[in-house]
Amino acid sequence: MPKSRIRKKADYTPPPAKQATAIKLNSRAWVAPVMLALFLIGLAWIVVFYVTDGSLPIDALGNWNIVVGFGFIAAGFGVSTQWK
Repeated sequence: MPKSRIRKKADYTPPPAKQATAIKLNSRAWVAPVMLALFLIGLAWIVVFYVTDGSLPIDALGNWNIVVGFGFIAAGFGVSTQWK
């Protein structure tokens, strides 16, 4: 029985190495402190409102002081979207 021809396979050539590209991150060092500050201000606003039975931080706002406190907290979450 005749032998079949041996096909010569090309040697394995690994794909070219990808060049490491430097990722330039914008300086976002301000994000974490501002985010934490907004969280703490909102929390403190609500706590002061409850501890003083509604006479502080702003007496004229009444129960809207809670909305203001949660507004600070929501703003903190909004700033947190900028964190990389």
